Amino acid sequence: MTIDEGIRFGNEKLKNIEDSFTKVKLLMAYCINEDKSFLITHNNQELTRKQENVFLECIEKLKNNTPLQYITGFQDFYGMKFMVNENVLIPRFDTEILVQEVLKIAQKDSKILDMCTGSGILAITINKYVENSIVYGIDISNGALEVARENNKMNKTNVNFIQSNLFENLNENDFNIIVSNPPYISKNEMNTLSLDVKKEPELALFGGEDGLDFYRKISRDAKKYLKNNGYICFEIGYMQKEDVVNILKKENYTQIKCIKDFNNLDRVVIGKKE
Repeated sequence: MTIDEGIRFGNEKLKNIEDSFTKVKLLMAYCINEDKSFLITHNNQELTRKQENVFLECIEKLKNNTPLQYITGFQDFYGMKFMVNENVLIPRFDTEILVQEVLKIAQKDSKILDMCTGSGILAITINKYVENSIVYGIDISNGALEVARENNKMNKTNVNFIQSNLFENLNENDFNIIVSNPPYISKNEMNTLSLDVKKEPELALFGGEDGLDFYRKISRDAKKYLKNNGYICFEIGYMQKEDVVNILKKENYTQIKCIKDFNNLDRVVIGKKE
């Protein structure tokens, strides 16, 4: 089987999968350990038997709705590479908006907490780009924290990861910023998720009956851990702006604002502790 034959075979096999052609090419590049551009210039190159077997196994996984990132084991985010597996949510491009907004606020030597850190993408990226920052990442899942710690090593950052049910095991305070991309899918929305998204950990997706449980808990308790004039920064679902803004207002945060993503959908809400 040549590279070109493999791509055509995979595309036919996965014709009912969204973005199948792109995924097949990425999968081929992964299986032969080359860049995507290599596929164009070497499309008639024969695969080794091992490469062909691995490729065919991966095609079957994709056909069974396993996310591509769980097959390759990695996802790019904010110009960095992160390890992912079934213990963590796959990083989304839209979450880069949250990083950008935090970087606008953060100053040198900022102390920052990432709540519900998952694979650690927020904590690690912020630590990478904020000079002399002291960053903590909290998650309830030990499996997720294993991934986060590996990403910490891989990206040569110095984030302190703690296993905790929200603030329960946190002994630090006086944070300049608390940031979170918490689970925010409601009970009704859980039933409508695509088959590949359903392969991601429910713990990282389900935000309670209305999807707002974590916004309520984090907003309420964050005030004990934030410095005066500190900020709370959330990623939100595109229909949750009004609800999350009202939660922050109820908890007496001020200067509340919402930022849209690249698709002009509400994506980030920020409030300040006066």
